[in-house]
Amino acid sequence: MNSLETAEELKQRTKSFAIRIVTLFRSLQHSPDAQTLGKQLLRSGTSVAANYRAVCRARSQAEFIARMGIVVEEADETVFWLELLGEAGVVRQERTQDLRREANDW
Repeated sequence: MNSLETAEELKQRTKSFAIRIVTLFRSLQHSPDAQTLGKQLLRSGTSVAANYRAVCRARSQAEFIARMGIVVEEADETVFWLELLGEAGVVRQERTQDLRREANDW
């Protein structure tokens, strides 16, 4: 697989990830704690895809590296919110396991 194919695959994976985050957010209870944590998750989880698209438009290697760093930071923050939702008992941890694993891969 060449770099253009890899970039397109990652665009699709990050977009799919964002959609799964939106779906999880929509399923959360409407309690204040669930909604507050969920909004943080929604922001960081969808940001992974948006920032990866920006990576694909990088004009230099330095810009590519800097923007990719943002993707990794947002993915790590997303893992944090997923862990917190599970550990606080807002959602079952098994429900977030695949999302956590995928975000850790970036």
